[in-house]
Amino acid sequence: MTTAKKNNSTRKPHSSRIAAPGYGFPEGTKGLLPWSWAQQRLKKSHNYWITTVKPDGSPHTMVVWGLWQDGRLLFSTGSKSRKARNLAQNPNCVICTEHANEAVIVEGVAEIADVPARRKFLAKYKPKYNFDMSSMKDDILSMKEPVFAVRPKVVFALWEKYFQTKSTRWKFK
Repeated sequence: MTTAKKNNSTRKPHSSRIAAPGYGFPEGTKGLLPWSWAQQRLKKSHNYWITTVKPDGSPHTMVVWGLWQDGRLLFSTGSKSRKARNLAQNPNCVICTEHANEAVIVEGVAEIADVPARRKFLAKYKPKYNFDMSSMKDDILSMKEPVFAVRPKVVFALWEKYFQTKSTRWKFK
């Protein structure tokens, strides 16, 4: 797995309707959600669901704490955890925010975060979670323990209240 060096903060995704035959979504782009709607929920979510792929091809879903930072979701995990081992074999994953009534679903690729991203991650982690990571800081900054940065390829937004008119898909190049 390569170390993440490029960020998505300046990448502008292309928005469109979700392709879901039979759901009666309207034609055209009127009413699509702005990318800022999804980013706001990605930043504010406390818990994130991550689904990775096991070596046998079956899914593995777990909850993680993380930060939406520079256009990617960053999270740490133990190097021997199931999700870390899965991502080492197959970096494709899905990240979902915690509230299904205003869901944001990220289909992306996990990369190992570089040291500058890790420093920023550590600085913002305690204010968000009130959890002191100082005992893990050396292992995180020395790259001994993984911090993953999930770069989005496709993002879906499903707002239950406006499901029919505002469901949106963003594709990244």
